[in-house]
Amino acid sequence: MKRYFAAAILLTLFAGQAGARPYQDMYPNRTDFSDAEKPVLEKLDFQQGVIKLPEAKATLNVPADFYYLSPADAMTVLVDIWGNPPAAAEGTMGMIFPAKYAPTDIEAWGSTVEHSADGYVSDVDVATTNYDELLQNIKDSIRENNVEREKQGFPKITLVGWASTPHYDKFAHTLHWARDLMFGDDKQHTLNYSVRVFGREGVFQFNFVAGLDQLKEIEGVIPTVTKLVQFDKGMAYTDYVEGDKIAAYGMAGMIAAGAGAKIAAKVGLLALALAFLKKGGILVFIVFAGALRFAKGLFKRNKTPTA
Repeated sequence: MKRYFAAAILLTLFAGQAGARPYQDMYPNRTDFSDAEKPVLEKLDFQQGVIKLPEAKATLNVPADFYYLSPADAMTVLVDIWGNPPAAAEGTMGMIFPAKYAPTDIEAWGSTVEHSADGYVSDVDVATTNYDELLQNIKDSIRENNVEREKQGFPKITLVGWASTPHYDKFAHTLHWARDLMFGDDKQHTLNYSVRVFGREGVFQFNFVAGLDQLKEIEGVIPTVTKLVQFDKGMAYTDYVEGDKIAAYGMAGMIAAGAGAKIAAKVGLLALALAFLKKGGILVFIVFAGALRFAKGLFKRNKTPTA
């Protein structure tokens, strides 16, 4: 009897774990994949269900209308399928996609998954932040930084405006916002949609790779995305106790990260800069590091497989 009971427990646990599936099982009724797409798709393991992320002390619960790809598979998508440089795709914890799209589909969009262990992010500044003023400050700072960007051979960035105004859910402890961007002299608009899920020791970061015309579709799944993360016992945002590590930035600082030193001073990133200065760093390094993190979240989507 005990053996049957143990076997039942193992079966239940096994059933709750994410199972890797080839693309043929994920899309059994599709016959439209080209000879160029098939070799790339065969590299990928499509996962759903429970995704353990022990380094982040959390789990992703991926429902049937989404799938998850491992960091290695995410690199394949971002580099081999969507044509981004390898360095830009490093450091993710994988990607999530809507199940109705394969990564090679022209309509496909997805989100990188990252985790920052910077500590508990206070939400005390949410109620007092003027997001119109914040937007203008970020625009001005990006415009100033473009001078140096163009000197280094990079295209200028134009922040057109909010594609979706920042919104904080104080009950779920999630923050999301979207930017409407243009690169260089290209008049094509790019969507940069960000979702943050806050825990006791850090933040989950979902950065969507999509076109501006897909904004409504992405907005429709935001409630699902904000519920994907389940922190381990004692690691939720509400488990904070006095003495825990506090992040050197607040909600406004997170939104403005990468915009430059001037905006950093205005929204509370200066504490982060000073922390590095005490260790012998310089403010320029802080600004560069922030800009690098900002740029890493901006991927293009060239849907012609190259591998």
